[in-house]
Amino acid sequence: MSHVKHLPEPFRIRVVEPIALKTLEERQHAIKASGLNPFALKSEDVFIDLLTDSGTGAITNTMQAAGMLGDEAYAGSKSYYKLSKAVKDIFDFEHTIPTHQGRGAEQIIIPTLIEKRRRERGLSNPVSISNWHFDTTQGHTQINGAKAVNVVVEECMDTAAYHPFKGNFDIAKLEAAIQTYGPENVYTIISTITNNSAGGQPVSMANLKAVYEVAQRYDIPVIMDSARFCENAYFIQQREPGYQDKTIAEIIKEMYQYADMLAMSAKKDALVRIGGLLCVKDDNYLDVFTECRSRCVAMEGFPTYGGMSGQAIEELAQGLYEGQNKDYLAYRTSQVAYLTEQLEAAGVPCQTAGGHAVFVDAGRMLPHIPGEQFPAHALACKLYELGGIRAVEIGSLLLGRDNEGNQIPAPMELLRLTIPRMSYTQSHCDYIVDVFKDLLDVKDEIKGLRLTYEPPVLRHFTATFEEVE
Repeated sequence: MSHVKHLPEPFRIRVVEPIALKTLEERQHAIKASGLNPFALKSEDVFIDLLTDSGTGAITNTMQAAGMLGDEAYAGSKSYYKLSKAVKDIFDFEHTIPTHQGRGAEQIIIPTLIEKRRRERGLSNPVSISNWHFDTTQGHTQINGAKAVNVVVEECMDTAAYHPFKGNFDIAKLEAAIQTYGPENVYTIISTITNNSAGGQPVSMANLKAVYEVAQRYDIPVIMDSARFCENAYFIQQREPGYQDKTIAEIIKEMYQYADMLAMSAKKDALVRIGGLLCVKDDNYLDVFTECRSRCVAMEGFPTYGGMSGQAIEELAQGLYEGQNKDYLAYRTSQVAYLTEQLEAAGVPCQTAGGHAVFVDAGRMLPHIPGEQFPAHALACKLYELGGIRAVEIGSLLLGRDNEGNQIPAPMELLRLTIPRMSYTQSHCDYIVDVFKDLLDVKDEIKGLRLTYEPPVLRHFTATFEEVE
């Protein structure tokens, strides 16, 4: 029986980027100068950067080679048609619009669906329902005057307990929300895979199917938020009965039977440094595709480049396939599991290991700091100070305020240690654990934070703070 907890990297490292650890005094100065917001740190001041996995990882040699074929034509680029062919092959979706990244797709699709619902169903109070809207999705929802409602399963909230699919929708709550707000006002249901805010937790195939069946009964379009579609497929293969003998490609194609559209930040599972997708399955929503193409011209670029270079489109067309590699997915999820296990063994409470990141339960780790003083963000600042590690809060700060200006209650206060793809090794993970051991010694001294500046939406990116004395 094997006792290996961490798979070796299934690749060779041929290009490296030097990093350097600043002194403690330099780090203390840098975090103070940032307004106690790690987003404002200079990258040169960061030793291990776990802020995000969005466009921060390595790309493969075949992706780099594909980029050399980029057709930079403003309209009708050959690279666009290659991308459309890949979308059809992988997702079985007919209509493709490239965007500069995921939020580019969101800024096009959300107002389009709201207007469609208003014309056809008399929408008056727009509502979007999801297993969990992530930050930019919620931001675009609010910018368009809509309400974002999350209906994740209760098992998600117990970070100490295992459940194979903590990212699932609560189907009963989904039905209840549709009835509460009125089917005519629910302009979309968004299936987020994997569920980032829940801790990188997967959604089961059975749950995706059940959600789609509910949506069809009420004639509500389903968008698949697809940033980590490969990781979700891998977890289905590993955890859901009946899928162990199916390939990742087969599982992906089945998942997308249960959506009408997809919006993707391709900077995650498609491995690219920049890029996104907005795709429509078939002609049932041809009017949506047509309207989105028009919005794309104004907001992103001509619909065959959508804010991307031909080189980037070629890399994306290749990366959509590369991200499905089972050996790579096994290594990637085992790296997250290894770091989670080592942190918990050291006494750091974490959410069940999922994909793409380790989620430290800051609410449990820092019980003396209330949610309104942002315990996970305070933890992020101290983590940088002690070890030069940059991480990000997923909790009260990120959830922000509703359209009336009230703080949205955060069910969990999490610190996300996001793992860039194919970038850090096991020794980096071990260093992170060592820094957390030092942090545990001083955790009771960490102070809560209050906002000194916050923008109306997506405040965590640019807000500033001071310690609460």
